[in-house]
Amino acid sequence: MNELNIARVLPVAEIGGSVDRLAILFDDHYDRLYRLARRLTASADDALDLVQETFLKAARYPRSIPVGFASEEAWLVRVLINIRRDQWRRTLRRKRFEASESGKSLAAPANGDLEGALIARTSVWKALDELSPRRRAIVVMRELEGLSIPAIASLLGISQITVRWHLSMGRRELTTALKAFTEE
Repeated sequence: MNELNIARVLPVAEIGGSVDRLAILFDDHYDRLYRLARRLTASADDALDLVQETFLKAARYPRSIPVGFASEEAWLVRVLINIRRDQWRRTLRRKRFEASESGKSLAAPANGDLEGALIARTSVWKALDELSPRRRAIVVMRELEGLSIPAIASLLGISQITVRWHLSMGRRELTTALKAFTEE
């Protein structure tokens, strides 16, 4: 953009250096947020959009961002997950509406023409989509990102017991969903 710093053109409420703080937040946390977003979405473009929406929220509400690297990261991760949760809810609502309008079931049959690896990946994504937003985020952070249970609890602002419970339930639901996909 003609050598302009992107943080300087965002709609940011001016609070003593908030543009500079946003630029620092972006530099410090972009890679981590993108990796998490990539695991929560089906495409790289969707992940980029998700991260962009997260930083736009940070730009709009700079006073709500806590100070400190770990606190900032936890706040940004929570915002990213909440935005993705809202997207999942909208998608599910739309699918339910379309299914009720057409009288069809929500479960789509697997395409038998694809290679095994593609079928497996598609099945896992479908199974992950069936998890509740919080449960999916916890499973993704633990199983795909490799975060520890205390780290997930800290990032989401919930207890470790709650993380373990969601992880256990998420694994069970994934197993059930994957079995259903293989039986189709």
